[in-house]
Amino acid sequence: MTDSRPGDLFQPGDLVNNTYRVEAILGRGGTSDVYRARSEISGRLVALKVLKSEFSTNEDYLLLLTREEAMREIRHDAIVRYSENHRTADGHVYLLIDYVDGPGMDKKLKQGPMSADDLLVICKRVCEGLQAAHERNIYHRDLSPDNILLRHDDPAQAVIIDFGIAKDTNPGAETIVGNEFAGKYAYAAPEQLAGKTDARTDIYSLGASLLANFRGKSPDIGKNPMEVVQKKAEPLDTDGVPEPLKSILDKMTQPNPDDRFQSAAAVLDALAGEPFDAPENEPLSDATVIAPLNAAAKAAAEQRAPVTATPVPPQAEPASKPAPKPAKTDAKKGGLVLPIAIGGVVVAGIAGAFAMGLFSSEPSLPVADPYRLSIAKAKDAPPRAVGFVPAEEVASALREQMQQQNGTFDLTLATGTIAESWGQDVLAVVDAIDEMDAWRVSLSGNAAEVEGSTTSRPVYDAVQAAFDAGAMGALNGEPALTLEEIILAPEKLDPILNTFADCGPLSLVNRPIAGYGPESPIVVGGIMSSEESRAALTTALSAVAGSRPVSVDVDLLNATLCLIESVLPSAPSSAIDVSFYQGDQDNNPNPTGEFIVGENPVIDVDIPGDVTDGFLTVSVLDVSGSVYHLLPNLNRPDNSVQGLRDGVDGPFSIRVAYSIQEFQQNGGLAFRVDDSNLGKNKILVIHSSAPLFNEMRPTSESASSYSEALLGDDRNMSARIFSLDSQILETLPR
Repeated sequence: MTDSRPGDLFQPGDLVNNTYRVEAILGRGGTSDVYRARSEISGRLVALKVLKSEFSTNEDYLLLLTREEAMREIRHDAIVRYSENHRTADGHVYLLIDYVDGPGMDKKLKQGPMSADDLLVICKRVCEGLQAAHERNIYHRDLSPDNILLRHDDPAQAVIIDFGIAKDTNPGAETIVGNEFAGKYAYAAPEQLAGKTDARTDIYSLGASLLANFRGKSPDIGKNPMEVVQKKAEPLDTDGVPEPLKSILDKMTQPNPDDRFQSAAAVLDALAGEPFDAPENEPLSDATVIAPLNAAAKAAAEQRAPVTATPVPPQAEPASKPAPKPAKTDAKKGGLVLPIAIGGVVVAGIAGAFAMGLFSSEPSLPVADPYRLSIAKAKDAPPRAVGFVPAEEVASALREQMQQQNGTFDLTLATGTIAESWGQDVLAVVDAIDEMDAWRVSLSGNAAEVEGSTTSRPVYDAVQAAFDAGAMGALNGEPALTLEEIILAPEKLDPILNTFADCGPLSLVNRPIAGYGPESPIVVGGIMSSEESRAALTTALSAVAGSRPVSVDVDLLNATLCLIESVLPSAPSSAIDVSFYQGDQDNNPNPTGEFIVGENPVIDVDIPGDVTDGFLTVSVLDVSGSVYHLLPNLNRPDNSVQGLRDGVDGPFSIRVAYSIQEFQQNGGLAFRVDDSNLGKNKILVIHSSAPLFNEMRPTSESASSYSEALLGDDRNMSARIFSLDSQILETLPR
């Protein structure tokens, strides 16, 4: 557990979105922090992964959480369960994850070696989880001891966490921001250094993690990138590892991905005793030379297409050779020559080694199904391109376009079911839309979704003309282009507010008479029924707000309260008030209106001195969907103000919910909070000229029944409503 700091976004005791009570901070990362919290509704422990404030409006970092949220589609006990993203009222984005109670394998690593038997159990469990992810073309890409937790310290309950940089074969599934390496060098597969990942990458990382935990220490990967490349070309040292773990780890961690287990299912077969070809760890050739590039050569290398290493024909095992001579430095050329073992391929410099993808052999293009490509550019941000392309010419053109704008790319050559002109059509679409302020091109086969927005009328007209002239080619789809107004009229937002108002009217806070400028914040106030409703409204407003920040700062009530809100008579508030007391604490005042399980809420209605006639109707709208009538009811039918005053002048209070002791002595209604229904309850006080209903309502009824009574013949339509006042009583877990 990590100690809290004053600068942390959440502190123990904070209530997030009226649901999750923060208990502790679990860890801090470069872009996000993770907190342990408990749902005050269900009592379930959860982990809140909160994006740091400086990244909460950055589209690239938001995409990481969105990718991680997509993991909720995978349901497997070996993969941590994800729920959904939320945004707090002040704009912080967090991801809701199941809390796993148990140490990580990184903690076990620090404690010393683990037994081979336990590691075999973990291997099987994690491979079952990887198989479920890989079946959806989702790869972890950062599997390491700190991303494997042992629930209840049980190897058989290992759980994979932190899919924040998980990558699938579908476009848009970025794993990093910028061109930074995804994955930890110590556990990364060799081909991962060249940006290549698939199921075999995760298999290597798992094998390296298991070996580290067997040894009780992290792998030695060298002191600099040159040594990293050198060591990654060599098989991991499994001397001293007992069988069958040794043979399985040898096969999992072969430097060449073609020599590894090709799937998690293959590892599971080996664990089940199925025969497999264990690697012989033949001595490696020392024929490879690596030299650092000068600046010009490095730039040229980065522009070249990936080169596939030529497979070396099988040969007899070479005789042992003397140790290589020390590296020599040529002062005139500035070159460093290092003989290292990387399969007999000559590569220039680390940048060249990474770019050329020398750790894999791809004699033909793979088939991609579905065939997807995503290219997007946010406003005032560099573009990105991720997915499949059919030819190096197309990849080269897209890379160049991304690089010209400091953008990022992750493009894979593949074949698929696409039109013959697909590549050129994509380039034409991107070329046409690139002048817009923000745009997105998303393709699945020949189906294309094209969106773009700009504040410039000439740009909008030019792009529209390009598409009218046939820029889409053989691609199917209708471009959605938007001309954003520099000044957004508030009247354009009113229909959206009316559409999503599910619990009373919504309004624009500080509604500007002259409209919203390009960067003016749009703030909405009011009441809504759920977090889902608020998120939907935020999305709808953002679609027309352009670059303007949107904040839906509303109170959230439950469905029962919202149902009643929609049918209550329209009336002003008044000086009539509601006060709360602790019945189990000598009726001490409770100004917060919050009561925990086991406590006894006492409720008074405070009447000002100038209210001397009329009738009072007091009801509790319960979180469970019930309505309790405190006044009048069958045991207390007189609700006239004059009768309640009983000759008392001036301000006075009427007790409508009693302490348990008062109830035992004198009767009346009394409540004790239990854990069956927790949340917000509403105390409603209606002051009318005559009884509100023609007949006495039952002491309790359903919200729907009460709503029908307010709208139907049961309502005394001759009763004029003077005022309507309310107060929230919230019940909380112990």
